[in-house]
Amino acid sequence: MATVLIAGAGPTGLMLASELRTAGVDVVLVDRLAERSGESRAGGMHPRTMEVLDQRGILDRFLAEGRPLQVGHYSGLALDFSDFPTRYPYTLVLLQYRVERLLEQRAAELGVTVRWSTEVIGIDQHDDGVEVTVRTPAGIDTLTVDYVVGCDGGRSAVRKLAGIDFPGTDATLTSILGDVELASPPEDLGSMQRYEHGGLLVFDFEPGWYRVVTTEYDRVLDRDTTVDVEELRRSLIRIAGTDFGMHSPRWISHFGDAARQADRYRAGRVLLAGDAAHIHFPAGGQGQNLGIQDAVNLGWKLAAVATGHAPDTLLDTYESERHPVAARVLHNTRAQTALGRPGPHTEALRETVETLVGFDDVNRYLAGMINALDLHYPLGDAHALLGRRMPDLDLKTADGDTRTFTLLHNARPVLLNLGHPADLPALTAGWSDRLDLITARTEDIHPRLPDIGPIELPTALLIRPDGYIAWAATESDNTPALLDALTTWLGPSSDSRTTDSTKPGH
Repeated sequence: MATVLIAGAGPTGLMLASELRTAGVDVVLVDRLAERSGESRAGGMHPRTMEVLDQRGILDRFLAEGRPLQVGHYSGLALDFSDFPTRYPYTLVLLQYRVERLLEQRAAELGVTVRWSTEVIGIDQHDDGVEVTVRTPAGIDTLTVDYVVGCDGGRSAVRKLAGIDFPGTDATLTSILGDVELASPPEDLGSMQRYEHGGLLVFDFEPGWYRVVTTEYDRVLDRDTTVDVEELRRSLIRIAGTDFGMHSPRWISHFGDAARQADRYRAGRVLLAGDAAHIHFPAGGQGQNLGIQDAVNLGWKLAAVATGHAPDTLLDTYESERHPVAARVLHNTRAQTALGRPGPHTEALRETVETLVGFDDVNRYLAGMINALDLHYPLGDAHALLGRRMPDLDLKTADGDTRTFTLLHNARPVLLNLGHPADLPALTAGWSDRLDLITARTEDIHPRLPDIGPIELPTALLIRPDGYIAWAATESDNTPALLDALTTWLGPSSDSRTTDSTKPGH
C-alpha cells in the first residue's frame, strides 16, 4: 500500500491527510511540536473554502461553531460578498485552533493519528521511495515512504532538505497581534483605523475578549524576537495614544509582510503545500484558505499517482495550477500593504480606491480574488466552465434529489450527464473503477459564474474531485476531448480502449 508522509499538522496538513485517506492512501502525519498549541491564529474562512468542505460533507460542523460575517476586505476597505453565486456568500468567523480541532477530528475518523514531537531532519530520495529521518523523544528513526509533503510552515524543514529555493521580498513593517480583554474597546470594531504612525484593527471574535492588531511601517522586528503584552501596549500608545484598558492577554505574536514563494512545488517525490510553499502578509485573511485549497488540489492527484492509476506527470499539474494562484495572492497582499502605509499620498490613493470599490465590477473583481470564487485554471476554452469551479446545482436523479457538491463527498471524479445524447456508460467503461457516472436533471440551466455572469449549462460535464471542470460537452462531437480528459486526469483506461496519451493539461 502506498504511503505518504506529511510534515505539519496544521490546517493544510490535516486537510491533505483526510483527502489521501478518503482515496485509500496510507498516511503518516508528523509534527515537531509536542502538542497542538491552541493559539488562535487565523480568524476566518472564505466562501470557496466552505464550498470545498461542503464537497466533502463536513461543512456543517464548521458552520455550527462559526459566525457569518457578510463582508470581506481589501486593505481594510470593505468588500461585499453577498451577491456572489454561492450558498455561502460571506466570511465565516472561526479561529484557526477550532478549524484545526475539527479537521483533526475528521482525519481521526479516517484513521489518521498525529505523531507529535516528531521532527523531519533528513530526506533521501530513491527511484522507488523516500527514506525520511525523524527525531523523536525515543531517538532517531528512519521511515520509508512513497512520497513526502511538506506542510510544515514558512520555515519548512522539508523545503530546505529538498533543496527548493524560497525567493521573495523582505519585511517592511511589523504587526503585533494580541488576543486580550479591553476595558474600553474602540467603537468602530472590525474596520482598519489609520493614524499618523500606523494602523489599528480590533475584532470581537468571541465574547469577552478581542483581537488587537497594530501595524507600524518601517519598523521591522527579527522573526525570532519575542514580544509580550507590554510591547503591544507600547505599540498601541504610539499609534492610537491609548491601550484601551488592555489586560489578560491570551496570546501575543508578531509578523511582518515578507512575501516568499517556493520556486517549485515539487522535487521528485517531495512536494510542498500551504505556508511551506508561500508566505505573505495576512491581508484579506487568505493564508489558511489558500493552504486548504492547495491540499484539495494536491490530494486527489497524489492519491491517483500513489495508487498507480495515473502517471507521475499528473503531479506536475499541481504546481502549474497552484503556483500562479499563490503568486496572485502574494501580489495582492503586497498591494494591500502598500495601500495601508500612512501619509497624505497614500491617503489620497485610498480615497480613490475606496470610490472605485463602490462600483459593482470593481467590488466583484477584488472580492472574487480574495475569496477565490473566480479561480480559473487554464484547462481550455471550448466552454466557459472549463477550469472553473462547478456550481452547486440542485439535481434530480433516479435515487432522489441531491446537489452537485454531494456527489463529491467521496472525492471521486464525477461525469454528470444532464441529457447528453452519447452512450456515456459505454464510452467511459474503462474508467468505471475510478469514475462516478451520474445521470440527472436540473432546472438551473443558466447558472451564474462569479466573474462572467450566466452561462448555458452543457449537457454533460467531467468534474474533478476538487470540484473543477475538466471537460464540458459542446455542440460538436467532442468524444475525443472527453476520452483525452479522462486519460489526462484519471490515467489510462483499464481496458486499453483509449489512446496512450498521458500528458497532463491537454
